Amino acid sequence: MALAQIYADLKRDHDKQRDMLKQLADMQGAGEERQRLFEAFRLEIQSHAAAEEESLYATMLRDPELRDDARHSVSEHKEVDDLLGEMADVEFGSDAWSEKFFHMRRRYEHHITEEEEEMFPAAAEELDDKTEAELATIYEERKPEELELAKANPPGGDERD
Repeated sequence: MALAQIYADLKRDHDKQRDMLKQLADMQGAGEERQRLFEAFRLEIQSHAAAEEESLYATMLRDPELRDDARHSVSEHKEVDDLLGEMADVEFGSDAWSEKFFHMRRRYEHHITEEEEEMFPAAAEELDDKTEAELATIYEERKPEELELAKANPPGGDERD
């Protein structure tokens, strides 16, 4: 069975984010190229998470069978955003920054693996094809808009608890 478009879109973004994380981990120091890549990663992850919450997770929150999974994922988005905010408060490329980066990377890679292996299959069982198609449309429309918002809002600025 083919992966519904919403899950394919999200998985494609996850693959891109994993690649960006690997590239960042392979770079050393605080060079301009690494700083540009990290900023691109920050914008990518913030716009992805917001659009995912506004599409898939908003729908999952309305379904009693999926609500706990959605809450869990949204809380992990907040955790990673907070870690990005902490990283902004330390010198880029320093040992403290690198330590926070590797912690954030572990948390985020755990999160996206969990989404792909647990959340997406659970949602696919509960949601019908029409709903999944609508979610893909919402996601694809929201992500560029969320990218513009991410450019104007630093990490860690999300006040959700």
